[in-house]
Amino acid sequence: MDTVDLTLVHKQLKKVPKTIIKRLQRWVIYVETMGLAKTRKIPGLHDEPLKGKWKGYRSVRLNKSWRVIYRHKRNGDLHIAIVEEVTNHEY
Repeated sequence: MDTVDLTLVHKQLKKVPKTIIKRLQRWVIYVETMGLAKTRKIPGLHDEPLKGKWKGYRSVRLNKSWRVIYRHKRNGDLHIAIVEEVTNHEY
């Protein structure tokens, strides 16, 4: 069983557009129903490891500019995606 922890971004989500919140909720449902490993394989989400100061974290695209940055933690059989930031990626 896999789960997503959004406690670190609870306040931040109040400033995020509703369309992005809906896409985030969809990603959470994918993780909690299919599991983190299978969700990572969905091509449209572009789940990828990050480099530099974010090394050890992963990123998921919610749309062209918005990203979820999370880290993976394992607690026995439970896999937890701890969301660190929901950010408007600048180009």
